[in-house]
Amino acid sequence: MPTESKKSTSAASDEHDDAHVDERDQDTDGAIALPSHVAGSGTLDRLVDTARDYAKASTAENTNKAYAADWKHFARWCRLKGTNPLPPSPEMIGLYLADLASGSGPSPALSVNTIERRLSGMAWNYAQRGFTFDRKNRHIATVLAGINRRHGKPPVQKEAILRDDILAMVATLAYELRGLRDRAILLLGYAGGLRRSEIVSLDVHKDDTPDSGGWIEIMEQGALLTLNAKTGWREVEIGRGSSDQTCPVHALEQWLHFARIDFGPVFVRTSRDGKKALETRRLGDKHVARLIKRTVLAAGIRPELPEKDRLALFSGHSLRAGLASSAETDERYVQKHLGHASAEMTRRYQRRRDRFRVNLTKAAGL
Repeated sequence: MPTESKKSTSAASDEHDDAHVDERDQDTDGAIALPSHVAGSGTLDRLVDTARDYAKASTAENTNKAYAADWKHFARWCRLKGTNPLPPSPEMIGLYLADLASGSGPSPALSVNTIERRLSGMAWNYAQRGFTFDRKNRHIATVLAGINRRHGKPPVQKEAILRDDILAMVATLAYELRGLRDRAILLLGYAGGLRRSEIVSLDVHKDDTPDSGGWIEIMEQGALLTLNAKTGWREVEIGRGSSDQTCPVHALEQWLHFARIDFGPVFVRTSRDGKKALETRRLGDKHVARLIKRTVLAAGIRPELPEKDRLALFSGHSLRAGLASSAETDERYVQKHLGHASAEMTRRYQRRRDRFRVNLTKAAGL
């Protein structure tokens, strides 16, 4: 474990410490220290990089990026306050949370959800560095409880894309290669209730690429997706639609056929003129979010709102919420389809439900 940097009193040495700690923070991400009697022997050294890669793969890439940013922000805050982030100090962490909630100088106050995410990032980073981090310590727990009580708000949910919305959105896409790809993304994401990362991580076959997040099997009745999802491996059945114009499986087949994709990533970039698929260049998940916002505007959804507000209403999760809100079937089937562990989580995605269907007031005799 690396030694802590000594506190510095001069501006010049502060800058030096900043650079030193930054390098240390980066070098210890996922670091694996071998016992002295085997380190350098060559017997186990060659496995260090492999083990480090597996450690990084324990969380999603976007999560790793967020946790790295969380640690960088906290480490810089500590240095500006004249202290060190290591070892963990519950008192300093409590002060840090209070600073985040109240806002200081040009930095705006953060939401409760963001603060809790930062705390999760710090806990993960401390664990990687071999330290015990107790979120229940009174210096942390009581401050966080007070922040929740004073600043807590109901979660802001993205707008669901409903049946008429998704049909209007795909109608704005041209019938050229890029349009075929984007139509398949929207319809498959909607019918599968998929996260944007799940959409772009699909491969044509099992084990086509090292970074695969799943694969597809196209059958007579529909498509079977095998996903390495947030909660583990699961299968998603996407049946064929009532017409070719609205069928996600047909849209997928059209894209794969005309893009001549029979191996590797399902959804890839196209050339600038949109006439050729670049088979080895997998799309990033941000493309899905941009595609949704672009087609929402083009389809004229929620025209009563300013463009900025319309863009803020919809995101990648709007497809997932749309399926949960639109599917006229038993809730347990929707829950299984989305891979939720509880019905309560599924209900959070249902923006439109038959409220007051069960009236306990009358049932109680009032």
